[in-house]
Amino acid sequence: MTTMDPLKSGSYHYHLPPELIAKEPARPKDAARLLVYDRKSGAISHHRVRDLPDILPECAILFNDTKVIKARLFGRKASGGKVELLLNRPLPQNRFNVLIKGRVREGTELLFDAGLSAVVERLERDGSRVVRFFKSGKELGFGELIELLESIGHVPLPPYIERPDTAADERDYQPLLATHPGAVAAPTASLHFTPQLLDRLRKRHPIHTLTLHVGAGTFKPVESETITDHPMHTEYYRIPKECCDLLRSDAKILAVGTTVTRAVEHYVRTHACEGECDLFLHPHNPPRRVDYLMTNFHLPRSTLMMLVAAFVGLEETHRIYAEAVRERYRFYSYGDAMLIL
Repeated sequence: MTTMDPLKSGSYHYHLPPELIAKEPARPKDAARLLVYDRKSGAISHHRVRDLPDILPECAILFNDTKVIKARLFGRKASGGKVELLLNRPLPQNRFNVLIKGRVREGTELLFDAGLSAVVERLERDGSRVVRFFKSGKELGFGELIELLESIGHVPLPPYIERPDTAADERDYQPLLATHPGAVAAPTASLHFTPQLLDRLRKRHPIHTLTLHVGAGTFKPVESETITDHPMHTEYYRIPKECCDLLRSDAKILAVGTTVTRAVEHYVRTHACEGECDLFLHPHNPPRRVDYLMTNFHLPRSTLMMLVAAFVGLEETHRIYAEAVRERYRFYSYGDAMLIL
């Protein structure tokens, strides 16, 4: 680690042995390990996710009910040459922001299975592309495209999993409460929950949901030296009225995941129950409303790791991560979890 300045991206580097990157989820899901950090005492203890009902203080629990779509497509350019496309998010007028592996220019036509094609309209400064999709000459809207992706698309596993998606991933990489299609990455903290665990939690904790469609930008590392120079990605969110009412109360809140945290904290700052969230939480912009956080262990130099530091500070973040490495926790999307109380 080069410095302990919380505004410098180099301060968020840590060494992770490659074998600690989880390639499969725990089975059953709530058997995943859970590192619990108490902010008042600084104590760290080790549990399982299934122990949550015995650990949590009185609070409401908020989940992200976004649904992961089969956002990855493999195809070829009309002129030849393989391409891989990852749908990022819909734009107005049936345009879509996508990431494409392979060199493409404006006007390039891409061909996929089932008669699906895409035309590249614009190259964006961040390296993404704006495209329109067609089937049999008919331009597709978001709903039509999602329906087609269900049959020809692939589960958008993160690149560090380093294997093709399988039928099991269609279940494993989907949150328990998934309802509204639109995410191209899973809100991973919620992957640990089973129906049985949720039933046990409901006995003592009100359960609420909101929607934030996780975009591909969630994996983008902070490349600028000063973290506040990082162009934060935007993601659509919607918070139902009953959840907004909860946020205006003084009830304690557990956010299951960084996506829930960002949506809640964006609402607190803007009072908008729906819109585009581009909030960047870090030690100099800490949370104002979320009391407790459950999250996975994140990539070095990621905005997600910086969000954790917004809760506990940079030095304690490194202490937690060092303990997790020492105790051989499993990291990233299919890995274990931490609970910050």
